[in-house]
Amino acid sequence: MSTLFDPIKIGDIELANRIVMAPLTRNRSPKAVPGPLVATYYAQRATAGLLITEATAISHQGQGYADVPGLYTREALDGWKKVTDGVHKAGGKIVVQMWHVGRISHTSLQPDGGKPVSASAIQAKSKTYLINDDGTGTFAETSEPRALELSEIPGIIEDYRKAARASIDAGFDGVEIHAANGYLIDQFLRSGSNVRTDAYGGPIENRARFLFEVVDAITKEIGEGRTGIRISPVTPANDASDPDAQALFTYVVEGLATYKLAYIHIIEGATGGPRDFQQGDKPFDYKALCAAYEKAGGDAAWMVNNGYDRALAIEAVEKGRADLVAFGKPFISNPDLVQRLKDDAPLNAPDQRTFYGGGAKGYTDYPTLDEAA
Repeated sequence: MSTLFDPIKIGDIELANRIVMAPLTRNRSPKAVPGPLVATYYAQRATAGLLITEATAISHQGQGYADVPGLYTREALDGWKKVTDGVHKAGGKIVVQMWHVGRISHTSLQPDGGKPVSASAIQAKSKTYLINDDGTGTFAETSEPRALELSEIPGIIEDYRKAARASIDAGFDGVEIHAANGYLIDQFLRSGSNVRTDAYGGPIENRARFLFEVVDAITKEIGEGRTGIRISPVTPANDASDPDAQALFTYVVEGLATYKLAYIHIIEGATGGPRDFQQGDKPFDYKALCAAYEKAGGDAAWMVNNGYDRALAIEAVEKGRADLVAFGKPFISNPDLVQRLKDDAPLNAPDQRTFYGGGAKGYTDYPTLDEAA
């Protein structure tokens, strides 16, 4: 029987344990460049079996929030190289979450102040994070998007490929394709944001086409065993909706089963909210989703996420419901979360006021058990 603290190999990546630090947006990379403070933050948390970085834009067009990092400039990649070097020196493994926000953006963040792009020209009922002239942060309504032209889609897929190659060159152990939480790939997947009538719209197989073309490009560039993907079947995050999520995501995981990926990362329920959240008439059946993936021949590690505490995570691995468990907010305030989970020690409470933006306070100054003692 496997336990949460046992090592595991996922694709081409060897992990010391099955505890994963989930991607967490922190807004501390001005001009999309991660600096020394970011390197310290990730190195502090390197005892996790796997670190997944905050979502990181594959292109300027893919940016949707102020002061989030990118993968498209030399300065940003040099900054990430210092991060990966620090994590590896501390004995950890790290992958980058590759991000195109699509319509979850603002004209002030886009090249030449243009409209954000999406599967369709439907404005999201959502907000983004901007920096005011005085340096303070604020949340603002997302801008109205425009629908991508057919001729533009190959260029975005190429952006994913180039970003994947740049990530490996910057020292990452792999990449995670962000296909969750109402961002661009998810916008193509869901009928609530995709009303196209061409080859990328309509039936499920058309709406999933963009996702699989991205997966093809990335896996051919860096290898299937260094590629993971994140999906969120029923989350309402960023105005994501589809009345038949079970059929949609069953099709998605059956297609993903044809690749020898490192892992499939599943957000159960509403991201950061209720685990039993549902869209449509029936509760989502995650057990059936995993069974469909395995029946189709899929053998990637199955990573679960959303609202897991110590007891639930231990049970999920021991009962074979998951290979990996991702923790989000607990890692913000507990750099030594792995040790605390092993010892069943109390956790530091996070300061929500410092989640987005700022300096070291609420970022790199949380004490470990040893420091607290």
